[in-house]
Amino acid sequence: MARLSHRLEYGLLRTVAWILERLPLDTARRIGAWLGRFGYSPLGVRREVVERQLAGAFPGLGPTGVRTLARLSYSHLGRMAIELTLLRSLGRERVGELFEEDNDFGLIEEAIRSGRGCVLFTGHVGNWELTGAYVAWRGLDMDVVVRRMANPLFDGYLNRTRARLGMRVVYDSDAVRAIPRAIRDGRVVGLVADQGVLGLASTYVPFFGRPAKTPRGPAVFAIRFNVPIIFCAAILQPSGRYRFTAQVIPVAESGIRDADIDETVRRFTQALERVVRRHPEQYFWHHRRWKRQPADTPVELRDPVKYHPPSQ
Repeated sequence: MARLSHRLEYGLLRTVAWILERLPLDTARRIGAWLGRFGYSPLGVRREVVERQLAGAFPGLGPTGVRTLARLSYSHLGRMAIELTLLRSLGRERVGELFEEDNDFGLIEEAIRSGRGCVLFTGHVGNWELTGAYVAWRGLDMDVVVRRMANPLFDGYLNRTRARLGMRVVYDSDAVRAIPRAIRDGRVVGLVADQGVLGLASTYVPFFGRPAKTPRGPAVFAIRFNVPIIFCAAILQPSGRYRFTAQVIPVAESGIRDADIDETVRRFTQALERVVRRHPEQYFWHHRRWKRQPADTPVELRDPVKYHPPSQ
């Protein structure tokens, strides 16, 4: 049930969206980038989390490099937030305008020719909402697994936007029941799976050399139904448009189910890490990626937000 605070937040969102819809898209994006930088400095929203995680992931950067990269990360997040706010008004027909023509979409078309469907995995890099929107714009039947948001009004607004863009929304609490049916129907299933969540089936795999709790869902579905698993992302290019990038993830086939799932999770996490290393400013460093780790994790590999070298 929506509380007063939820209604106030939602009212603010709709007011901001109404204003932004009347601006040229590039102008709205620049405003978003400015707001993101403002969140970094002077507001300092989660600045310590972002800087310590960047320092842990890229130990050779040094303090100046960390601050520069952090500032770029905030700018990207602000721009992406504006794009998300405007997606509803842009509509499905204009999604393609946001992407460069040269991309890896052919890998997905090839994967689904058998009619068995496929599992798409992405992380919080680039614009993950646009990743699913682009797949739907290309004409594929797309189910996206999402988490229910705390504000039910904003949750409903975002899900209506996804539906308008051609995606069918499945809450993660319903995924075990709904996703098998979608795969059997030959649909494409999309999951964002780079954040460990309490109560969600996960395993620990290296991410930038540190053990990170990672959902097993994409690997479980791919192995259970013998369908391809593909890592994909919408990465912002210097042109101001996005490039849809994709990579087929080899599924482990030792015959030992749990070991194969964990190995496949490790492989798709490696694929994500490679993209983040190339575009670190486009990753969502604001989330504590290493918050949950095995109890026996060595001190030097623990969450850099909590454990960090004295010199930093």
